[in-house]
Amino acid sequence: METAYLKKCFGNSLTQALAEVASVRPSDPIEYLAHWLYHYRDVTNAEEKTRQEEAQLKEENDRSLKEGRMAEMVKQEEEQIQQRCDKCHQELLPEALSSNKTPALQKDKAPLEKETMGQTSQPGVSSVAAEMPQRVFTS
Repeated sequence: METAYLKKCFGNSLTQALAEVASVRPSDPIEYLAHWLYHYRDVTNAEEKTRQEEAQLKEENDRSLKEGRMAEMVKQEEEQIQQRCDKCHQELLPEALSSNKTPALQKDKAPLEKETMGQTSQPGVSSVAAEMPQRVFTS
């Protein structure tokens, strides 16, 4: 029962520690064993912390690369859309300039401007309100 507990709690570290004590033969083997086990624990904890930090850095690096790829894809899509828009504008611009509709629209605009300028109203009086019939409410 004690050996199962020792194997569970200490594993290979106790075997290594006892082998170290046997090879060094210190004057106080119990104190040496205790210090060796404390040092082993510190080293193991530092290694575990380093592994966790490396895993976290790897995740952050992967995430950063993924975000960079996504940003590049968005930039390419924006460029493609801009190129399409430029192409459409280049195709439509010659049609608009060469069509006869533009001068006709400009000619038709002159009578409308004259009509609008002819309609003058007094300041503060709406022409819409003057044309509306007045209702008288009775109770």
